[in-house]
Amino acid sequence: MRRAMVAGNWKMHGTRSSVRELIGALLQQKLPDNVDVAVFPPSLFIAEVVQALAETSLAVGGQTCAAQAGQGALTGEIASSQLADAGCELVLVGHSERRLILGESDELVAQKFAAALAAGLTPVLCVGETLEQREAGETLQVVSRQLAEVIRVSGIAAMARAIIAYEPVWAIGTGLTASPEQAQDVHEAIRLQLAAQDAGVAQVTRILYGGSVKAANAAELFGMPDIDGGLIGGASLNANEFGAICRAAGN
Repeated sequence: MRRAMVAGNWKMHGTRSSVRELIGALLQQKLPDNVDVAVFPPSLFIAEVVQALAETSLAVGGQTCAAQAGQGALTGEIASSQLADAGCELVLVGHSERRLILGESDELVAQKFAAALAAGLTPVLCVGETLEQREAGETLQVVSRQLAEVIRVSGIAAMARAIIAYEPVWAIGTGLTASPEQAQDVHEAIRLQLAAQDAGVAQVTRILYGGSVKAANAAELFGMPDIDGGLIGGASLNANEFGAICRAAGN
C-alpha cells in the first residue's frame, strides 16, 4: 500500500517574517499521521524552515538543484549535496515553470534527477503537458517522453526511490483543474509505463497530482486509484487550506 503524500511548493514567495508566520500556522495544524507532508521553501529560507520543523514529521525539500551533485564553479546554482547538507530530504526536478520559462530540457532534468539520487535526496520528478499539447491529443506522448528520458539515464529501479508529480501546465496557477478522471487517466498511464519495465517498481512509486488543488477538490482527486496525493502550489501558502488538503489525503 502506497503511503499518501502532500507537498507544498512555496515557489518564489516569502520573506523572513512571512515564512516564520507560515511555519507557526502550520505547526498549529492537526495533520494526519498516515500522510507524509513536505514543504519546499525558497532556498534562502531552507535553513530556517529545517530548524523550525526539526521536532516534527514534516520534511523539507529544495525547489531545484544543479545537474552536478558535488560542489563546483557554477555561480548561482545549488548542488544536491548542499541541499542534503542543509537538511533537505527531497528536491523538485523538472517543474514546468523551469522547463518552460528557463528552458530546462528533458536531458537536463534527467541529469538533475541523477544528481539528486547521488546526494541521497528523493527527487520529485514533475511531468506534464501544455494546453496546446492537450488540445492536440499529445498528453500521454509528452508525459511518456519526459519520464522515459529519466529512466534511460537512471534506470527503472531508481524510480522506486523517487516520486512523480503529474502537473498539467494549463492547470498550474490558473484556477483550472483536471477532472479527477482526466488526472487518473494520466496517472494510470504513468504507472503502466513503469510497469512495462518493472511491475514491482510501478506498485511502490508514488504519483502526485498538481494543478490548482484546493481543499474543495482534494478529496475527489485523491480518491482516484493511482493518485497518491498532491503537489500543492498557491494553496500551500495558506496553512489552513494546506492543512485541510493534508487531511483530505488522510481520508
